[in-house]
Amino acid sequence: MSFIKTTEQDSKYNHLEKMSISETLTTINKEDQTVAFAVKKAIPQIEELTQKIVEQLQKGGRLFYIGAGTSGRIGILDASECPPTFGVSHDLVLGLIAGGDVAIRKAVEFAEDSLNQGWEDLFAYAISEKDIVIGIAASGTTPYVIAALNKCNEKNIPTGCITCNENSPLAAVSKFPIEVVVGPEFVTGSSRMKAGTAQKLVLNMISTTTMIQLGKVKGNKMVDMQLSNNKLVARGTDMLIQELNIDPQTASTLLKKHGSVRNAIKNFNL
Repeated sequence: MSFIKTTEQDSKYNHLEKMSISETLTTINKEDQTVAFAVKKAIPQIEELTQKIVEQLQKGGRLFYIGAGTSGRIGILDASECPPTFGVSHDLVLGLIAGGDVAIRKAVEFAEDSLNQGWEDLFAYAISEKDIVIGIAASGTTPYVIAALNKCNEKNIPTGCITCNENSPLAAVSKFPIEVVVGPEFVTGSSRMKAGTAQKLVLNMISTTTMIQLGKVKGNKMVDMQLSNNKLVARGTDMLIQELNIDPQTASTLLKKHGSVRNAIKNFNL
């Protein structure tokens, strides 16, 4: 099958510098509206990967995201939001980026071209067959990611990917590939735009669905969220008021005593 980097094809628009601010914003938004439809087409692939993730985590495994540049940062963002949102361990969902943590804020030259560092980064976490690794790369050609997934396959560690080109080298080495084809970017080759948005949407779907399947949501509420600021404490108190039909003071006392919405509900009237 042929491989064409549609993410790097020439933009449908030209002379961007001559556009007004209004025209620029409107056109970017017009392009962004196509992203959700591209994600919709990939739902069967997303479902297959998510099912495998749930299976691995139910067996005591961990979920790893690995990427470079924007793709790596988006993976780290999703991973870092799982503990406060769902009350899981910081070791359950992990994001790795080419170049290490310094690359989160500042690009590390040529880090994505390493054929060894990706696996070394995973190996540092004593990765095993119980875990699962998702490679994230808009182009589907990042050596750091492809080489890491190849090594995972050799070690019988389940692999998936999120890419925005069809028939990419990354998809070819992934057991559960997700291909969200968003087409050329507004600014030619700037895959932080539509491709980045698509990756974030897919990761939202994957992590949220996985956590629901693992029992981290009750009804439609984040009952295991970490009470790490006043806003979340207030939200937790409101949840208890609604769920248990109690007054605010009782709800606040329960939440402080039990430390989470779930535990407060579980221990109410015991």
